[in-house]
Amino acid sequence: MNKQSGLSLVGLIVICVLIALVALVGMKVFPEVVEYFAITKVAKATAMDPASRSASVADLRRSFDKRGEIDDIKSITGTDLDISKDGGEIVISFAYSKKIPLYGPVSLLIDFEGSTAK
Repeated sequence: MNKQSGLSLVGLIVICVLIALVALVGMKVFPEVVEYFAITKVAKATAMDPASRSASVADLRRSFDKRGEIDDIKSITGTDLDISKDGGEIVISFAYSKKIPLYGPVSLLIDFEGSTAK
């Protein structure tokens, strides 16, 4: 008999289970990553707005909240922002943790942070 090569049924099942697990984690993490990029976009838009040059910190927080409502941001609010000035430019920084339940007692904890500083 010649030596056979290929994928066995058990090997195929193992590969399918691994692909399903990666897909499950990806489907749970993807919305959180999209929200992180939306938060970054809103923070940059708030900092770069010409009207924000003379705005107070409270006004900047309200502006972030209003823009965040449009992008359906739920993880942070304007009160969670760290707002400062660096060389005349407004710098908005944020950091938050997100716990993503995967299955039963298994969860994934991701620490997100970002800033409008260049």
